[in-house]
Amino acid sequence: MICRTTSDELEFGEALSQVAKFAVSEVGAEAVRARRPMTSTHDVGEELAAVAELADLLRDGDQFSPVAIPDIRSVLEQLRIPGSVLEGTQLTQLGEVIQAVVRLAADLARIRRDNPRVAALAVDPPPADVGKRLSDAIDVDGSVKDRASKDLARARRAVRIARERLIKLLDDVRQQRASIVAAGDAVVTMRGGRYVIPVRREARSRVRGIVHGESGSGATLFVEPEEAVPLGNELGACEAAEGRAVLQVLRELTDLARPHADLVEDGWGMCIRVDDLYARARYTLEVDAHLPAVVAAPAPLTIRQGHHPLLLAELDTVVPFDLHTEADERVVVVSGPNTGGKTVLLKAVGLINVMAQAGVIPPVGKGTTLPVFTMIFADIGDHQSITESLSTFSAHLRALKDVLESADDRSLVLLDEFGTGTDPSEGAALAGAVLRTLCERGGLTIATTHLNQLKRLAAETPGAVNASLQFDAERLQPTYRIVKGVPGRSYGLAIARQLGFPDRVLAVAEELLPDSERSMEALLADLEGRDRAVARRESEAESQAARLAAEQDGLAQLRDDLLQRAKTLEEERHRLEATGREDARQFLLDARKRVEQALGMAQAAVSETTAKEVRRLVEEGVQQEASALEKLEMEARKKGWTIRGGRPGPKPDVSRPIVGRNVKRRAGPDPDRHEAGAAAEVDLRGLLADDAETTVLRALDDAVVAGLTTLRIIHGKGTGVLRQRVSVVLGRDARVQSFGSPPSYQGGWGVTVAELTS
Repeated sequence: MICRTTSDELEFGEALSQVAKFAVSEVGAEAVRARRPMTSTHDVGEELAAVAELADLLRDGDQFSPVAIPDIRSVLEQLRIPGSVLEGTQLTQLGEVIQAVVRLAADLARIRRDNPRVAALAVDPPPADVGKRLSDAIDVDGSVKDRASKDLARARRAVRIARERLIKLLDDVRQQRASIVAAGDAVVTMRGGRYVIPVRREARSRVRGIVHGESGSGATLFVEPEEAVPLGNELGACEAAEGRAVLQVLRELTDLARPHADLVEDGWGMCIRVDDLYARARYTLEVDAHLPAVVAAPAPLTIRQGHHPLLLAELDTVVPFDLHTEADERVVVVSGPNTGGKTVLLKAVGLINVMAQAGVIPPVGKGTTLPVFTMIFADIGDHQSITESLSTFSAHLRALKDVLESADDRSLVLLDEFGTGTDPSEGAALAGAVLRTLCERGGLTIATTHLNQLKRLAAETPGAVNASLQFDAERLQPTYRIVKGVPGRSYGLAIARQLGFPDRVLAVAEELLPDSERSMEALLADLEGRDRAVARRESEAESQAARLAAEQDGLAQLRDDLLQRAKTLEEERHRLEATGREDARQFLLDARKRVEQALGMAQAAVSETTAKEVRRLVEEGVQQEASALEKLEMEARKKGWTIRGGRPGPKPDVSRPIVGRNVKRRAGPDPDRHEAGAAAEVDLRGLLADDAETTVLRALDDAVVAGLTTLRIIHGKGTGVLRQRVSVVLGRDARVQSFGSPPSYQGGWGVTVAELTS
């Protein structure tokens, strides 16, 4: 689909290396670097959709991430050999991979509902207890732990005892014969696997034993005293027993893992694939890329806000470009000065398409549509070879020959400085023939050139179109804006003038230009001038439109502010009226209370007839008060006023009982005031310990304010962590008089009931 030469010219490998930096393990990075373009539109679309799916998950703050895993290819090969025994470091790697697979499989299951493409990478993990057994028995450095087996623990204990006895014996000998010990080396050491003491050479005859070596100067001999030999042999026997116990553990662990070799390999592959996808998703976020649409070629190409991927990694600021081809455009001839960025454009277009077909979302903006090409050809740069006796032109011809032999309607062809390297007339003729042939093939060809003949050809050939990278003629700087339909000027003489060429030389150069070239340059200069004038008018129109839009936004904001203020005033008026009515109602309630009090006093002092008369008189007074308030309100409304205190509401039915919670309450503040926020029971199941503590404290606050005397806390039995935390919180709170568990039929150990202080 893409040959090695094209890949090298587009620097596809370097682009993949930029993506691979986001992998968490080397095997994941290796998988990214090994990616190759696909030719199936469906496969490309699914790969890019999976990348976008994971990128969205990470953008939302999810902590999903693969685990760094080692390369265990050689471990798996050895594991499949019957009777083989893995080393400690290999078993450590195997355990790390198994634990990583189990964790990642669980993580993929967690995100399955909203991220089906990512979750589809999951495989069945090997048994988790196998990985736990390996990590329990093997240390991170590959050494076997003492607790791996009882035989190993006994053997190592015997080794320690034997070593301590031997070292003590040698230390005693050294101290008893201090005069023969070499100065500066008065310590017990090892030589040849045996424990020895350093002895001065001239005192050798005074120590009976075995010499196991000497110092570099020869002045010190390392001697194993005769009396230490039996203990040394005993230590060696103990160490041999330890080695046999270690080997037995390694054999048992290898045999434990061997039946699950296929599951381990599948899980290891899953970790690599997820790491590969994770790196591509992280790259998407890093370059702020957007998911492009992909369609089968031949189809129009649309790149919005495209960036050259490698320039993004090297420069702080990269100017984006837009490129769109119509359905009937098969060849785009791009012209302009050497400093205009034509070659960068070619490489960017090629690299964006290759990366997308390799499953990497390239740095493009919204609205990008990329055809999926079956072949991509690129002839960019100087290919001359001294060893093959190839000139630049010959190298270009060889590349063009390959293109003409293979390119079809589903191909993308990128040709740089087309038709150069030989006589301009012959080069232009050959290039024109190639462009017409490629145009007839129906694929998409983008070619850069300085030749005016090719610019004319593009203007006259159906299916071909001119394009130029806009150049600032006043500052002689590229703008990187692509303009279709207009060829670009070379600006050769203008650039030479800016570089300080003598005016006389430039004048002669202008005289030597053929009339056709001079007229073409004049025509292009006139077109550029008109384009700049149109651009200025468009810019002025856009500025004017922006000012009008800003003024309209300001007026709309002012209107919204006025409407909001009117709404606020209306709400305030309603609030004041409601407050007035509530005050009047409260006045009547207070009056009724006074009536009841008066009746009580009357009944206590006089006959029932007298009491009824008192009650009638008081109620009559209250009624007169209400009538006065109503009359006052009517008069105020006639004048357009709003008074505080409106017409009293209906008299409450004092005969209806007040219904409350069936919960004992202590005396204190008004219990109905906070009752809606308090509960006699709180459920902590499913919470973490810290969250449970916060919930209990909040429930205690509400219960105390509401006047509750008991609080029932449901924490479940489980591991006992929540129950322990609840006990700690209640035990240190002065508002709790006592607490404990209710009978089993009321929840038992899964519930704690707190009695609150009165």
